[in-house]
Amino acid sequence: MKLCLPVLKNAGFSSPICAHFGSAPFFLIVDTETLSLKTIPNANQHHAHGMCQPLAVLGKEKFDGIVVGGIGAGALNRLRSAGIAVYKTAFPSLKETVSAYNQGQLPEVTPDMACAHHHGE
Repeated sequence: MKLCLPVLKNAGFSSPICAHFGSAPFFLIVDTETLSLKTIPNANQHHAHGMCQPLAVLGKEKFDGIVVGGIGAGALNRLRSAGIAVYKTAFPSLKETVSAYNQGQLPEVTPDMACAHHHGE
């Protein structure tokens, strides 16, 4: 399975997960079976509240799900409408998050779990 994860910096499997999906400087796409990684810079990182366009940045990439520390309702709804599963992590690094996903420990994000605002903005 291929997962897309928002990270604060590109440090391979040591990359720290970004607390808010749309504000991540990078997305890493990881194949959970082969552990291969692909880096995608987030060209939509600086956006107005509620204007996150994840599919504009990730639209040409192939992945099965997204794992987030947090995500706004608008981005969550757009991803779900596109048939993309969104999972929640509380783990600090890509390595720990992928391991937790492989063990079935990450819940799918529901609308009531979405952030109502950008943290720190």
